[in-house]
Amino acid sequence: MLFFLNLDMGAIKGNQNAIGNNGGHPKIGIEILWDGWYNDILNLYKEGGSDVEVRALIYEETKEKTKMSYTLWDRWIKEEIEFSETIKTGRLLSEAWWSKSGRKNLENKDFSYTGWYMNMKNRFGWTDRVANDLTTGGDKIIAPIKWIDGDSE
Repeated sequence: MLFFLNLDMGAIKGNQNAIGNNGGHPKIGIEILWDGWYNDILNLYKEGGSDVEVRALIYEETKEKTKMSYTLWDRWIKEEIEFSETIKTGRLLSEAWWSKSGRKNLENKDFSYTGWYMNMKNRFGWTDRVANDLTTGGDKIIAPIKWIDGDSE
């Protein structure tokens, strides 16, 4: 018979990287990013760049320090205000670039409207569907049900 004990033994004595976190890896914060990272990220978005391109940029610039995982990206969006605001602003700039591209090419017969439109739908949540809200204050309208009983007069 084997018994396993789960003992939390804390950090190895002298391990300064583990102080305060019971021996786990310290959280990776945006301090690993390079000087001027926000300008580089916003410039990429200004050219119509996507989150994937930004993640790849961060990966290339920080690959010696860490790997840019989806978990790390999501945590930074939630916990790192400066990073989160930079990404939100960047997404706005990217959508503006794509919107302007469509607007400026209205009379260009060689412009791929189908490609542009599909990009807008996929990246920015555009939809072909029109949703009409026929409710009262967000509540559904429910038709009254009248039960007919065979014994009723």
